[in-house]
Amino acid sequence: MARGSRKGRGKRGSRGQWAVAGACVLGGGVVWFGAEHPGWAAGIGGLLAVLFVGGLVLRQRMIQAERQRFLAGNAELEKVDRMSGPAFEHLVAERMIADGFRQVRERGRAGDGGVDITALAPGRGRYAVQCKRYSRTVGAPEVRNFLGALANTFAGHTGVLVTSGRLTRQARHEALGAREPLILVERDRLADWLVGTATLLPHGRSAGTPAEEEAT
Repeated sequence: MARGSRKGRGKRGSRGQWAVAGACVLGGGVVWFGAEHPGWAAGIGGLLAVLFVGGLVLRQRMIQAERQRFLAGNAELEKVDRMSGPAFEHLVAERMIADGFRQVRERGRAGDGGVDITALAPGRGRYAVQCKRYSRTVGAPEVRNFLGALANTFAGHTGVLVTSGRLTRQARHEALGAREPLILVERDRLADWLVGTATLLPHGRSAGTPAEEEAT
């Protein structure tokens, strides 16, 4: 067994040496070609740069198109009601990216006070989002836990509570009466947000800002 193992290592070592030698030869050839034919080398380099940038742009457009298809296919509340909790969190995260948020991170089961998503709004700071894919109402205890996380682990974040259900009157009172009121996206506003007629970004019409909630 030891002899076979040594043979295997010898073969792998030989392949590695040949790979290094091949890379050196290729690199030397590139350097020689660039020195002998600078015009051609510059042209080829420019073409490769254009192809690289074009590939990145194409990839980004494909990602955006896929996101739009995903959002369009899951914009109805009837579909949301059949989702699992993680699937709902992913939908909210994708909607935030479409809104213009950056550094959107799905936290999964991190256990940080129920915060499911963190994100950055350009020029507006950090956001912490709690997602509740509930058929029942969201009660005051859930709101208090979220506010506790925002006061400690996620201090400095704007809190957003997104639910496919609705908040109880007490829960809504505590959410809007907090020192840093939450942005609430309950069922009706969620429907508007999913189809793109509302946004969480402050520069646009907000999906359930505290001021709007108090006005109603």
